[in-house]
Amino acid sequence: MRSAEVTEGADRAPHRSLFRAAGLSDEEIHNPHIGIANSWNEIVPGHVHLDELAEYVKDGVREAGGTPLEFDTIAVDDGIAMGHEGMRSSLPSREVIADSVELMANAHQFDGIVALASCDKIVPGMLMAIARLDIPAIVVTGGHMAAGEFDGEPADLVTVFEGVSQYEEGEMTDDELYDLECSACPGEGSCAGMFTANTMACVTETLGLSWTDCATYGATDERKFEIARQSGAQILDLVEQDRRPSDFLTPEAFENAVTVDLALGGSTNTMLHIPAIAQEAGLDVTLTDFEEIAERTPHLAHMSPAGPWRMEHLRDDGGLPALYHRLEDLLHLDRPTVDGQTLGDRLESSDPPAGEVIQPRDDPVHAEGGLSVLRGNLAPEGAVVKSGAMDDAMFQFEGRARVFESQQAMLDAYDAGAIEPGDFVVIRSEGPKGGPGMPEMLEPTSKISGSPRLSGEVALLTDGRFSGGTRGAAIGHASPEAAAGGPIALVEEGDPIRIDVDAGELTLDVSDEELRARAADWEPAPIDATGALERFAALATSAATGGVLEVPDLPEPSMQLPESEAGPADD
Repeated sequence: MRSAEVTEGADRAPHRSLFRAAGLSDEEIHNPHIGIANSWNEIVPGHVHLDELAEYVKDGVREAGGTPLEFDTIAVDDGIAMGHEGMRSSLPSREVIADSVELMANAHQFDGIVALASCDKIVPGMLMAIARLDIPAIVVTGGHMAAGEFDGEPADLVTVFEGVSQYEEGEMTDDELYDLECSACPGEGSCAGMFTANTMACVTETLGLSWTDCATYGATDERKFEIARQSGAQILDLVEQDRRPSDFLTPEAFENAVTVDLALGGSTNTMLHIPAIAQEAGLDVTLTDFEEIAERTPHLAHMSPAGPWRMEHLRDDGGLPALYHRLEDLLHLDRPTVDGQTLGDRLESSDPPAGEVIQPRDDPVHAEGGLSVLRGNLAPEGAVVKSGAMDDAMFQFEGRARVFESQQAMLDAYDAGAIEPGDFVVIRSEGPKGGPGMPEMLEPTSKISGSPRLSGEVALLTDGRFSGGTRGAAIGHASPEAAAGGPIALVEEGDPIRIDVDAGELTLDVSDEELRARAADWEPAPIDATGALERFAALATSAATGGVLEVPDLPEPSMQLPESEAGPADD
């Protein structure tokens, strides 16, 4: 066992002494050591219950003969960070989480890891660490919150964001907005729709790294706590068998995960996170893979923010195993999972969809997957859109560019009534480097999609990214970004921009000669950042490659000898 490095032999008496000081018995010191990587805190609704969930994991570890050793990572609440400078911290937190889990696991030589995570950047950060470490691991995603209710209809966090737009346009009163605020998010768990957290939970389960049905059981469901206990016990089997993440994270498993993501109409953030996780596993998943898989994968579940269904409805319709019935010929069903089954076993032991949530293949929500890649002279490396959450009428759209150098500048223009139907809003300098941190833009997209005047009449393009709760013609991740000299930096006020989602096209209708003339006068804007954001801006790669950090090649070292007191020697 790895932990023998810190527990066995006379040389490790000091180490054992420290374990005793932490309360471990002789037996616990010599049992397999299982790191419980928990992202619990008192800020994020998706995490406030993870301390309780961890107790069930630890019970399972102990029952199976292991020693659980819990530690915490950070977790950013994207909803609370939204719409101000705090959102720049969200994507960089993914890398910090991955690094912290890696460092803790290596410093203490854990034999295995159980990762407890929820919400947007935390699940992918944990998965990146697990892939990087390649020691036995299981993920327990924390579960979704129940949908709220407002005016007799299901409600969630996006309902509140869009309610603000309705309030500002006189469509909702103070009292109504307050009632919505108080009722949309009724308790712990990740946001109720198919936003980033729940999409990544579905990706994790399909990759085989979490227990069957872990993704679709809610934060307060009794079954979630039983899954936590079972996962704690199962990690000891994985340690004994030396089953590592590399046994699960194969090209076929990633193809399965992308297929399920597209069938669910998941978050555009997966087009950052899945490539980043694959890279840690030594594999290459690109936007081209999403394009090719989308062509053969129908969009089958009309989930919020696009449609009426929340996670509890997907759970009640049979969860992911039921979805696998609809996708059987598109999946690699022989792929193993951490609970000892194959994906095919999960399908065989489940029933086909029982209700309206998972639609049949011959009556899909959309014929192709719910995420699309657009390319053209505005995004040579690609841009992404949640096409499953767009109005069909916006699949082909041409508008006049309204150019803003920041998210806040666009919000100020909106508040001043300066955004009109027919506009193509361009928000740039918000990419991984230029942001820095590639902030989400749920507030701008909610202003548009929540406005009866602008919804379905305005498109938005950015080199930043979007919340999984975004809907409408919101095109993000334009790559290369403005700060890296991408063509989005050359757009001028009033330029005509066209999108054709069916054709996968994003076009700035300006001649090549004019673009070359503009490029000759372009200078990069200075990036104003310190500390963690400065380091992120210096190392971040394109959104098209997952926005991961890349350490530049270091110069060859040369010997530096001190000069003598007499000065340099004569030749």
